[in-house]
Amino acid sequence: MAYDPAIEQVTYRSDKPDGPTAGTEPVDPLEFLARLVTHIPDPGQVMQHYYGWYASRTRGTRRRQAIHAAEVPVEIVDPVDWSLRAARFRWAEVLRRIFEVDPLACPRCRGLMRLVAGITDPAVITRILAHRARPRDHAPRSRSPPRRRRPSPTPTATGHPHP
Repeated sequence: MAYDPAIEQVTYRSDKPDGPTAGTEPVDPLEFLARLVTHIPDPGQVMQHYYGWYASRTRGTRRRQAIHAAEVPVEIVDPVDWSLRAARFRWAEVLRRIFEVDPLACPRCRGLMRLVAGITDPAVITRILAHRARPRDHAPRSRSPPRRRRPSPTPTATGHPHP
């Protein structure tokens, strides 16, 4: 890039030998500044166009891993033999990881709850859900505000309360 003050022109020289941006281009100084300013982001604006799965770095990493994976034979792993006690709480761990909620934590005190029983009979489950969906027989009564106490009479100078 060079600026010639005699003719008031900026000349941009590309380092590419061919393509649409190859060669030199004379540009008016204000036009050059306008093109340059378009590359300056607004405050708080992120100019990163490709990130995550589509970023060049991750695409190259995946490509290299695919080449190495084709060379390495697939390892066959024996299944893990979970004891009955360890497998019993596996469902809670899965729910904790997926929904980020601990199903065994008490909603009031956040203490550890223990399972008392598991209901698997569809008829019993239907009865419980139907009972929970039924409207209540009576609406909760609204409470009135507490009664105000009358101030106690103050004794006069003679020791008798006001009438």
